[in-house]
Amino acid sequence: MIAVQRFRDLDALPAAARALLRDDGPAGIFGGETWFRTVLAHAMPSGGTPLFLLASQSGQPLGILPLRMAAGAVESLTTPYSCAFSPAIAGTPDDNTVRVAVCTALARACRAWPVVRLDALDPNDPNVGALIRGAREAGLVVRRFDHFGNWHAPVERLDWPAYLADRPGPLRNTVRRKLAAAGRDGAVLGVHRDGPDLDGAIAAYEDVYARSWKQAEPFPAFNAALARALAPRGQMRLGLFRLNGQAVAAQIWLLANGIATVVKLAHDEAANAASPGTVLTAHMIRHMLETEHAREIDFGRGDDPYKQGWVRARRQKIGLLLIDPRHPRGVAAWARQVAGETARRIYRRRQADKDG
Repeated sequence: MIAVQRFRDLDALPAAARALLRDDGPAGIFGGETWFRTVLAHAMPSGGTPLFLLASQSGQPLGILPLRMAAGAVESLTTPYSCAFSPAIAGTPDDNTVRVAVCTALARACRAWPVVRLDALDPNDPNVGALIRGAREAGLVVRRFDHFGNWHAPVERLDWPAYLADRPGPLRNTVRRKLAAAGRDGAVLGVHRDGPDLDGAIAAYEDVYARSWKQAEPFPAFNAALARALAPRGQMRLGLFRLNGQAVAAQIWLLANGIATVVKLAHDEAANAASPGTVLTAHMIRHMLETEHAREIDFGRGDDPYKQGWVRARRQKIGLLLIDPRHPRGVAAWARQVAGETARRIYRRRQADKDG
């Protein structure tokens, strides 16, 4: 019999249960204990509280579903910075029935609320597939929605010349010209990890961000806190482009399991003539290929057009609504979701007719 307990704090979980929150799971670094600790400390909405559902059998932890309760809603413990999310399931059982049984127990516990919203999910993640099946077996209605696009590229065994040769001509030419110009102008390109210069690098990043086109962060302390938390673990790289002694572009990359993910980038538009964002991206990718030997480059959340020059593959991250049809609010949410999907289909059909 698989039992499910609720925990309102990460430290309240047994140590063996926290061990399930691993950097090498389906969500990668975004499913690790360090990530969640930083989220809880620096990226929780006002009034939000964590809720960890722990499935166990005979005292043995089998799975965790990290959730958040805020403003009367129950949702995944994700943030605007989360690039992935997945239930944390013990081991990698060959028998999918074990995984489904754990997810069914977790989903059954979700019947305590009319709707539970999960996002940043990979539809090809076996844990997500097991959760969908388990939720249906638990009597919940599962509604899927598109969340964000994720652009990435396999780069294992690629060196910088081979990578650059495969880029679109205009980007390739810009990179070569602007890298050469940066060298002539005495620009300094650096990659910072842990160490005595980390605080200065983070301060430079925040200064560039404040001078960039970027909107104010929803959680201003999060990025610096994440950099400081992951740097000692060897999982953070902070890139800076300095021109005339001043940082004009900055990027934060996360590195785990051979996947290099850029999660934050910004540049000073006053330095646009030097293409600092393009130059720094090229420098960081070269570093990831030739120094870190990354097997994948990942551009995180969103379908920003510039990403398609650097990487070519796109995957769709999805969200799920786990709806209890026995609850009036669950029925209402189900109806709204169906109505929204119907309206979008009608709109797309009309657009196709107009264009055709």
